[in-house]
Amino acid sequence: MEELIFLVEESPEGGFLAKGLGVSIFTEADSMEELREMVKDAVRCHFGDQKQRLIRLHIVKEELFAA
Repeated sequence: MEELIFLVEESPEGGFLAKGLGVSIFTEADSMEELREMVKDAVRCHFGDQKQRLIRLHIVKEELFAA
């Protein structure tokens, strides 16, 4: 089964952004639950078939602070 990896980051405006690695798929959502559904829908639309794929969400949380 083919695996697709998405880099997930928090959006500066709130919510989450997902970018496909190796495929031109981008989507966003207000919550992680909604993002999972948006990624599934984007993958179906991008490939246009009913083939099942594994989707890995690589979640990155970046913090910046002064010490």
